[in-house]
Amino acid sequence: MINAEKIIAIVGPDSAPVRRMVQGAKEKRTAIDATQGRKTKAVLVMENGSVVLSALTPETLAGRAGVSLELTKED
Repeated sequence: MINAEKIIAIVGPDSAPVRRMVQGAKEKRTAIDATQGRKTKAVLVMENGSVVLSALTPETLAGRAGVSLELTKED
């Protein structure tokens, strides 16, 4: 369980900056892998600087946390 009030961002794992952030967190041992061996579909950035890897989509996580997910599309 994660305290929804401590989540700063829920992002997809595909962009290069997010991949670098996850790699850095793994090196610092502040990454929490909650995928249970499945593909990472979302990365949660927490207040304390740790990152949580999830097999659930960002939309699903936002719905479960009870927050609206702000999606931006680039043209």
